[in-house]
Amino acid sequence: MRTRLLALVLLLLLAGCSSGGTRDDGRITLRFQSLAWQEESVEANKRLVKEWNATHPDVRVEYVQGSWDSVHDQLLTAFEGGEAPDIIHDASDDLADFAYGGYLADLTGLLPARLKSDIPRRSWEATTFGDGVYGVPFLQEPRVLIANATWLRKSGVRIPTPEKPWSWAEFRRITERLGGRGTYGVAWPLKEPVSATLNLSLSAGGRLFHRGADGKVTVRFQAADQVVPRTVHAQANTDRSASPTTLGSGGSDTLPGFFAGRYAMVPLGFSYRQQIVQQAPKGFDWQVLPAPAGDAGLTQGVSPQTLSIAEDCPHKKEAAEFLDFFLRPPNMVRLALGDWMLPTGTEALKDPALHRTKDGWATGTALAGHLRPAPAQSVRGYPEWKDKVATPALQEYYSGAIGIDELRRRLEEDGNLVLARYQR
Repeated sequence: MRTRLLALVLLLLLAGCSSGGTRDDGRITLRFQSLAWQEESVEANKRLVKEWNATHPDVRVEYVQGSWDSVHDQLLTAFEGGEAPDIIHDASDDLADFAYGGYLADLTGLLPARLKSDIPRRSWEATTFGDGVYGVPFLQEPRVLIANATWLRKSGVRIPTPEKPWSWAEFRRITERLGGRGTYGVAWPLKEPVSATLNLSLSAGGRLFHRGADGKVTVRFQAADQVVPRTVHAQANTDRSASPTTLGSGGSDTLPGFFAGRYAMVPLGFSYRQQIVQQAPKGFDWQVLPAPAGDAGLTQGVSPQTLSIAEDCPHKKEAAEFLDFFLRPPNMVRLALGDWMLPTGTEALKDPALHRTKDGWATGTALAGHLRPAPAQSVRGYPEWKDKVATPALQEYYSGAIGIDELRRRLEEDGNLVLARYQR
């Protein structure tokens, strides 16, 4: 028994802390947890790590595979146990609790001027909490309309472009015109309705969350915030131009019906194009259209993918140097193409590969300048508000179970009670 115990202690000592450290030979090892999951994206991430290691023998980066499905809980457990990776891939709307909790390093003085100036200020706002910057926003995706091109051509409707998009009112009229005889003009996949609703509502000038002079946030569901919800509600319940069965579905769930010709359009994230390329039947003609525009034009909210450094990382300078390498413009292009998303960097966005008409790249890239931080990601208590108040309220409204007045009451009265607990 004593021998086994000694062996176990020796094994633990040899293993050491799972976060980055310095080996006996003086070489630094940094653990990089990536959430890349598409085959092309995983390959791009691993290849860049390999290229770094080949040219930086004294600072080795170890690639660790993570998962979007469990990243928040996994990171929280790792932070509290002192086992967090040194370099962390996440999304900006997941950073607030970790930033305020002291788990992430403030990158303000660590990042090179090149990287800071290459990414627009509006993107940095997504990762700024208080006076610090806690992540590098590097990939983002607008919501777009994926349309059956053959169906649209035969209908004779005006095809929108980023220069001349549909208004929300025009979008409603067109989906009503396209539907009929068991088919629908649009399928809204709103299993998770809050993000889609809030981010698209920026186009109409919606804000929903208002910060007072005392710094406290309150919910006010005003006319501009109602444009998108009213449109979806009318399509599903009045015009019957939106499929009622997809309101509780995820984006991927709508694709079989889309390919089968049951609906003309599906609002989806830009990266869904990869699934469409892989799954669409031979000869299926599709195209990418910009989401409808409101009083604020094509503006919409996004939560960029981010790279952060753990506060407990003993080699923050070297970790920041890896981020600078990983996010050089040519590398950012490789990551964007692998994930079928847009880079945040202005130099990377100029790459011709992102301006091709094939697979809708040019349409998406034209929307990059209209993307803004998602409205709620800096609001303390937002996750609880979303899960307990906004999600069920919006689901019931979109299904026709409640009206706009009840939706407003729940979002404001019930919602402000939740937020107040986080702002005392």
